[in-house]
Amino acid sequence: MLGTELASKLSSHDLLLTGRSDLDISNENAVLNFCKQNKPDTVINSAAFTNVDACETEKDLAWMVNAWGCRNLALACSTVGSRLISISTDYVFEGDSSRPYHEFDVANGGKTVYGQTKFAGEQFIRQLCPNHLIVRIAWLYGSNGKNFVDTMLSLAEKNLSEIKVVNDQIGNPTSTSAVTYLIKDLLRTDYKGVVHGTCEGSATWYDFAKTIFELSGLHQKVVPCTSKEFVRPAPRPSNSRLEKRVIQMLGLAPMPEWKEELAKYLKTSI
Repeated sequence: MLGTELASKLSSHDLLLTGRSDLDISNENAVLNFCKQNKPDTVINSAAFTNVDACETEKDLAWMVNAWGCRNLALACSTVGSRLISISTDYVFEGDSSRPYHEFDVANGGKTVYGQTKFAGEQFIRQLCPNHLIVRIAWLYGSNGKNFVDTMLSLAEKNLSEIKVVNDQIGNPTSTSAVTYLIKDLLRTDYKGVVHGTCEGSATWYDFAKTIFELSGLHQKVVPCTSKEFVRPAPRPSNSRLEKRVIQMLGLAPMPEWKEELAKYLKTSI
């Protein structure tokens, strides 16, 4: 989803695109040989095992992709002198703070296998690749991938009398387009460290769903419910909000407001 958007928006750059079939990032030798052969100025890693529930049962795969894959990329980039930009997640935090998490808050991997593996990946990158940038995102939606917006629109097509949506989890709905423009800005800096890259403003999943239907002109009844009514294999954070201090410190353009980005996305997807 994000990789597709990056490929489109960064097309003016000299890109070398790879997918899972081209390069398995969990294979150390394959990654090292690829980087030695191509010597990229910058590697952008959007590869991840992002199915939060599946990570709980497919732990080995989650660790190999999300942690070991980052380790292999970090080693290879350090060896050939490439900059590594890697996408991470709000799940590296506990997710129960009363305020948004900023880049200098202490992360520990949170309460899920997904969060723990992504945090381990961050640690590998910090330790092994000095020229790195970790971009944490949350509540992502966009084209060419399963996401909450498209799920809600699909449910609306079923003419259900009502749709129940969780109202006790809060975050920053964020488009792949907004993240891509942020990465374009970050490419023009030499900043090293962590950057939070979510849209401005926050909502619960219930708020998000209501706004999706309102902006789509759909008269769908949405009923708020609690997380306890939707038991999942992996616990969800009650607070996924990310504060963007580094963007402000670097003097970059602020991230767009989430409702504006959602409206743009819906105009092109409906």
